[in-house]
Amino acid sequence: MAQNKTQPTDASLATFLDKVEPARRRDDARALDALFREVTGFEPVLWGPSIVGYGRYHYRYDSGREGDFLATGFSPRKANLSLYIMPGYADFSGILDRLGKHKLGKSCLYINKLDDIDPEVLKELIRAGLKDLNRRWAVTAN
Repeated sequence: MAQNKTQPTDASLATFLDKVEPARRRDDARALDALFREVTGFEPVLWGPSIVGYGRYHYRYDSGREGDFLATGFSPRKANLSLYIMPGYADFSGILDRLGKHKLGKSCLYINKLDDIDPEVLKELIRAGLKDLNRRWAVTAN
């Protein structure tokens, strides 16, 4: 059975964050790191070359496919900040309505800059996403 392409690495988070461009995106990435650490209580791990993950879970589908993946996290991409906080099992529209300017993917949230959203609502969303994920798959520290 094939493994996920995105795997945890031993790469340095500080080195990764230092290289994020432009400077505004780098500042937002550092602020997100502090926020995710505060909310989750987990130390970050780089997954693949560009995803900062907090916690992990092991999944096993009925098909037999199984693996590990980050429980929550973000990636400071050039186009936007991609946040991996909604596992896709529950409706978070009530929280999202209060978040601020964002776009949604299947289980990703995209924001242009942190100033576009309410950080307290983001914390609430991260907690809700982890709680929802943990109902299905046990979330553990990295």
